[in-house]
Amino acid sequence: MVTLAQLADDPHPHLARLRAQAPVVWVDALGGWLVTGRALAVEVMRDAATFTVDDPRFTTAQVVGPSMLSLDGPEHARHRDPFVEPFRPRVVHAALGDAVRREADRLIDALAPRGAAELRRNFAGPLAAAVMAEVLGLADIPVTTVLAWYDAIVRAVDLLTHGEAAGTEGPAAYRALRDAVAGTLDAGANGSLLARAAADGRLDRAELASNAAVLLFGGIETTEAMIANAALHVLGEPGLVPRLSADPDLLDAAIEESLRLEPGAAVVDRYATRDVELAGARVRAGDLVTVSLAGANRDPDVFPDPDRFDVERPNVRLQLAFAHGPHYCVGAHLARLEARTALRACFERLPGLRLDPDRPSAPRGLVFRKPPTLAVRWDG
Repeated sequence: MVTLAQLADDPHPHLARLRAQAPVVWVDALGGWLVTGRALAVEVMRDAATFTVDDPRFTTAQVVGPSMLSLDGPEHARHRDPFVEPFRPRVVHAALGDAVRREADRLIDALAPRGAAELRRNFAGPLAAAVMAEVLGLADIPVTTVLAWYDAIVRAVDLLTHGEAAGTEGPAAYRALRDAVAGTLDAGANGSLLARAAADGRLDRAELASNAAVLLFGGIETTEAMIANAALHVLGEPGLVPRLSADPDLLDAAIEESLRLEPGAAVVDRYATRDVELAGARVRAGDLVTVSLAGANRDPDVFPDPDRFDVERPNVRLQLAFAHGPHYCVGAHLARLEARTALRACFERLPGLRLDPDRPSAPRGLVFRKPPTLAVRWDG
């Protein structure tokens, strides 16, 4: 047996034990099947007709309504397609590369004289929030407000995942975001992702708002976790920072390896649309099928010595931190750009950057995993 608390604290030994039993097992604490093998995870995420997100139990939809995250088939395409082109790699780099670096430098300007800081909420989170506000055309909204909306929405989703009521703060934050989206569109803001999606004409105001909420908390969560987890992994390896500073390709590899070891989103939920046999498991129509991205990313049949942080791992791009199939993260390229820029800025401008030995931390969380705090020091 495994508990939700164990999966939130340190899931990896428990996932390894479950995977040794079978690549898909029933977990009472989840009330559903848990997929821990990579091949089976890919199979489930590819087959949206059999394993769908479009179910009333899908937690994010309960907070923000239907969106590209909680729909499948033609409706999924209608919600997702208007947002695809602006997130292509070349467009992201051209439109946002300079802005991301400026914001990273601005945040480090404030931190550099201190010699010590908590990097997750004083750097990674504000950077991600500022970039997403820029992307969505919400530049007039204070970053602290954007982060507060995000925190409240994520808390509501987490409460629902634990079988509790969502509370009032998450829905209230979503209403505030929905009003801000309406204001942006009414003001005729040009160039923003929202304005371009609205011009596409396929989504109404409510649908634009629900997708903006998904992009907002997905964009902040993914990027904040990527930066914090990668910094934690890199700074835990003596002598690695100079190597990454000298080799951009190795820095990219380190980010991918960190995503493999500790994906910011540890699981994705699907619901069976029909009775089906899955690696010997008799899954019934309506059953919850939870894909453990954290488990799939440490599948020893794919990644030898899976618990080791290896920046030279040759097949690291097989990691599934951004999911797979029709729900592959639309903002993955932007998240990678932000993480790369953020880490490079930290390594360049905070000499002797190291973890604070007096304030250790580690990733935790059932659904979203990152260190609660990331205390660091540097030479000033």
